[in-house]
Amino acid sequence: MEYAVEMLNITKEFPGIKANDNVTLQVEKGSIHALLGENGAGKSTLMSILFGLYQPTSGIIKINGNEVSINDPNDANRLGIGMVHQHFKLVDCFTVTENIILGKEPLTKYKTVDLKETSKKILELSKQYGLDVDPYSKIEDITVGMQQRVEILKMLYRNADILIFDEPTAVLTPNEIEELIEIMRNLKKEGKTIILITHKLKEIKEVADKCTVLRRGRYIGTVDVASTSEKEMAEMMVGREVDFTVEKPEIEVGEKVLEVKDLWVKNSRDLDAVKGMSFSVAKGEIVGIAGIDGNGQTDLVYALTGLSKVEKGEILFKGQNITDLTVKEKLNCGIGHVPEDRHKHGLILDFKLKENMIIHEYDGKFSNNGILQFSKIDEYTDRLIDEFDVRSGQGKETITRSMSGGNQQKAIIAREIDRSPELLIVVQPTRGLDVGAIEYIHKRIVAERNKGKAVLLVSFELDEILSLSDRIIVMYNGGITGVVKASDTDEKQLGLMMAGQKVEGVSDHE
Repeated sequence: MEYAVEMLNITKEFPGIKANDNVTLQVEKGSIHALLGENGAGKSTLMSILFGLYQPTSGIIKINGNEVSINDPNDANRLGIGMVHQHFKLVDCFTVTENIILGKEPLTKYKTVDLKETSKKILELSKQYGLDVDPYSKIEDITVGMQQRVEILKMLYRNADILIFDEPTAVLTPNEIEELIEIMRNLKKEGKTIILITHKLKEIKEVADKCTVLRRGRYIGTVDVASTSEKEMAEMMVGREVDFTVEKPEIEVGEKVLEVKDLWVKNSRDLDAVKGMSFSVAKGEIVGIAGIDGNGQTDLVYALTGLSKVEKGEILFKGQNITDLTVKEKLNCGIGHVPEDRHKHGLILDFKLKENMIIHEYDGKFSNNGILQFSKIDEYTDRLIDEFDVRSGQGKETITRSMSGGNQQKAIIAREIDRSPELLIVVQPTRGLDVGAIEYIHKRIVAERNKGKAVLLVSFELDEILSLSDRIIVMYNGGITGVVKASDTDEKQLGLMMAGQKVEGVSDHE
C-alpha cells in the first residue's frame, strides 16, 4: 500500500486543550480521503499541522514514505502540499492572476511581473481541470464558488499533488457543490491526492474513497465509504444515534409579526438587488427563503436588520413602521439576527467569548448604572456554553478568534436564540456545523416557533428549508417566483423556481 501522507501518533496541545490526542492518519496515493468529526474535534488542527501552520507536540509525518518536518507553509508547498482554507485567503481588489502568483511572482527580462505569460498558463490550467476561471477578473467581482476555484488554481499553479480542502462546500450553492465534486473527481483522475474536511455525510458518500473519524481530538476509526452508511458514520462521529427527522407539531398561526411591503433595496454596487418584494411572517410559523446565492437574499436581510438602506417600500414590525430604524433600535424592539457572515456581522473576533455573548445587552440587564456585572455575565455565558455545547480552550475567557468556525457559529446561535426575540431572522444557521449540532439547533429553532415566535429562515440547504419551514418563499433575481407550503413541495419544484421558472399552480405572492 503506497501512502501519500502518513501522520503517525500526532499530539497537539494548546493551553487548556488537547486538540489532537495521539491521532494517526494514513492517506493512499491518488485517493479522496474524508476527515470527519464534530466541531472542535481537531480536524482543522491536524490539517494545519500537515500544512505547517502549527508544529505537533509529538508524532511524525511522512510524505510519500519519507519522514519530513514541515515548519511553515513554504515547506509544505515544496513538498507538494496545498490547502484551500475555510475562509479564503484572497485579496479582493487584485485580479485572479495577481492572487494566484502572490509571493511567487515570475518576472520578465525587464524585471517587471510577467502577467501576460502567467495569465496564459493559468487559463491552460483552468481548462485542464475544468475550472472555467477568467484570469483577468477581480476577486470582488466573482462569486464565492469562483473564488474557491481560484484557491484551487493557486495550489495547482504551485504544483501541489496533495490537496487539503477545509469545509469546501460550506459557502457554496447546491449547483456549485455538484461542480466542485466534479472538479475533485477530475483532480483524482490526474493523480492528485485529496484530503477533504467536511461535516456533510452526503458529500462523503458521493466523492470519498475512505473516511477517518475524529471525536474530541481522538482517532475513532477509518472506514471504507462505499460499504459504510451515513447513519454509521454519524454515530462514529457523535458517539450516539443521531435523529435526522425534525418533529414539528401542527400549531395555530397567530397575527403577523413582520410585514414587508413593496421593498426595494440596492446592493453595494448601486444596482437593484431586491425588487418590490412583499411578504409576511406570523407568530408560530417558520417562513423559509430559498434561492441560489446572489439573488437578493443577503440584501433583503440587510434591509430587514438595518444594515442596508431601503430605497422604497415599508417594513412593519407588529404593526409599527421600522423601515428606517438603526440596527440597535431594531434589536431592542424584539428582532434577533443570526447573520450570514459570522466574522463581519456576528462577532468581534478579538473580544472574549463572554463579551460576545452579551454584546446586545451590555447596557441592559448586565449593567448596573453603567457598571458591568461580571459575575452575572460569567454565569450567563457558562449556561449558554453548556446548553449549546460551545467548545473552546479556555471556556468563557477564550478569545473568540481562536475558536473553530463551527463553535463560533454555535456561540452566535446561543446568544440570539436565548434572547427569544419576537422575530428571529436566521441566515445559514447550520453552516459549518456537524450533524449532532445541526440536530440540536434545528430543535431549538422549531421550539421558538412552538412558543409562538416568528422565524424567518434563509438557507441554501434545500433539505434544511424543507424540513424546518411551514411556508417557503422562493427568490430569483431580487423578486419572488413562488410561495408554497413546505408540505406541498419538493426539491425538484423548488429547484425550478430557483432557476426563475414559474411553476403551474404556484402563486408568486401570499
